[in-house]
Amino acid sequence: MTTTQRILDLAAAAPASHVEDLVLLLGEANELYQQGLQDLHQETAERLGQLATADLLAAAQTAGMPCDAAQDRAEVILLLALAKWERTPAAMAFIEMAEAAARRGVCLIPEE
Repeated sequence: MTTTQRILDLAAAAPASHVEDLVLLLGEANELYQQGLQDLHQETAERLGQLATADLLAAAQTAGMPCDAAQDRAEVILLLALAKWERTPAAMAFIEMAEAAARRGVCLIPEE
């Protein structure tokens, strides 16, 4: 099963879940979200790593990710990966799942 399919399955199961189960689903989906972003970041770094810094900055601006010349190459590449990742079905499903969970008072970060 792919990361995308698993996140979609978790997101589909979330609305009918009790709070305790929802926390577990959200935790698993968060791990998969982070892994998907990390994988895409690595792919992006390999693909764009040889570009000139000015070209990376231009690509980030085109992708709608604000950045400036003060940011290092690694940050810009991460921003590019994040911009692409956030448009994937897996990321969109996770974000919707997390927002719906928050409306139910469920969050992975415990209240202090």
